[in-house]
Amino acid sequence: MMKDTRGNVLAATVLPDMSKRRGRPFRLLLRAFIVLTAAVAGWSGWMAYSISCFRDVSPELVTDTGIVLGAALWNDKPSPALRERLEMAARLYAEGKFSTIIVSGGPDQNRSVLSEAEGMRNYLLDKGIPEAVILLEPDSKTTYQNLLFSKQIMEQHHLQSATVVTHEYHAARAKDIAKFVGIRPLAVSGASSVVLSKTYNHSREYLALTKWKIDKLLLRLGFSAPL
Repeated sequence: MMKDTRGNVLAATVLPDMSKRRGRPFRLLLRAFIVLTAAVAGWSGWMAYSISCFRDVSPELVTDTGIVLGAALWNDKPSPALRERLEMAARLYAEGKFSTIIVSGGPDQNRSVLSEAEGMRNYLLDKGIPEAVILLEPDSKTTYQNLLFSKQIMEQHHLQSATVVTHEYHAARAKDIAKFVGIRPLAVSGASSVVLSKTYNHSREYLALTKWKIDKLLLRLGFSAPL
């Protein structure tokens, strides 16, 4: 008796093909996972490098004004971290790097009566900086607003260029935002800190810089970003 092998041949052909089809979604998911992992790793590396390896931008540049970005007040006086920024601003002013100072910071979140800008002005006055050269920006609540509102003050006083004064860990984001709002020529000076936790602030800044990149993209696309 002859055996009908056609069914066996057909089964042998169909089963491997079905097996390949069942394995295809898994392979696609695996490839997508690998690509996503590589993208996240690349992004994380770039963000970490931008924050950790920042160098002052155009430190030799003499600008019309210095913009000191605000931070917390303690009982209406600058916190130790904010004093580090103000000390750098006072030193740069004494060196002739700029002839006016914009102190930028709105209502303090630690229940101080003064705005951050007012607290910074008082500190600089105690350092011997003339009141006539200090301009207040007392309304901002974010770094984006710090620089956007300071740019408006620059325009009101016909100031063309600025040196942004902040901390090193914060400087990469401040530089990018300053360029975005149109502050040019631009210099950026980042103060090193002996009072802030490097690990905590670098980790926090990684998230803040990532958020800013997303906000910037939304703004360029015509959307309003939660800045």
